[in-house]
Amino acid sequence: MFWAGAALSLALVFIFSPWLSSLRHQVVDLSAPLYWVSDLPERAGEWADNRLMSRAKLIHENQALRSENLVLAQKLQLNAALEAENFRLRQLLNASDSVEARVLIGEIIGVAPDPQVHKVLINRGSDNGVYVGQAVLDAFGLMGQVVEVGKYQSVALLITDTSHALPVQVNRNGVRLVADGIGDLDTLVLRHVANTVDIEVGDLLVSSGLGLVFPAGYPVAQVTEVLVDPGQAFARVKARPKAQMNRSRHILFVFEDNKGLE
Repeated sequence: MFWAGAALSLALVFIFSPWLSSLRHQVVDLSAPLYWVSDLPERAGEWADNRLMSRAKLIHENQALRSENLVLAQKLQLNAALEAENFRLRQLLNASDSVEARVLIGEIIGVAPDPQVHKVLINRGSDNGVYVGQAVLDAFGLMGQVVEVGKYQSVALLITDTSHALPVQVNRNGVRLVADGIGDLDTLVLRHVANTVDIEVGDLLVSSGLGLVFPAGYPVAQVTEVLVDPGQAFARVKARPKAQMNRSRHILFVFEDNKGLE
């Protein structure tokens, strides 16, 4: 009992005695690293959890932003496509104002699977008054003529097809020629052009109306090459179609007075 009482007294003295305060401070300072080290695993666990949560959150936000960016990009592309289509339709409507005959707007909905065959499928047929032989234009010039007609759809043969020949004349001087397709959407060939014929690069070729297939006066092509060889009887003449064969989507059917729409 004596020793227990003595120990308790010493402990009380150690705790409350002002003379031992500096020693207590030293003990606290010395024990602080022990507390910090003992708490290190918990701190590391909390840091790792926070780190993982932050990374997962960032990954999720990044994915969300990527998805939102793709959606906005798609909408932007769609708006650009709609704007371009509206521009083309305005061009087509302007072209229809300059066409004296009655016209019907159609849309190309398909192309021939064989690249050697220049035909397009259009979403207008006999129910709309479309008929075989009818001229088809875009906003820039003659594209071709209708060769097959269904009730709701029709097929047009482009002027660039190898089987197609179109009577034309030079707009500058009225010289009459024939423009043949060669299977190239960007090129027509004028055959049997005598070396003495007055034709120049840049001349506009328009439909002559001969053959009673195409109306007269519509733009067909522009001359891009005239090669005259004195040793040959005919000049080599090429022209680029005015119509945008591989780009136009909306077209015009031109109606003669006694055919088609009533």
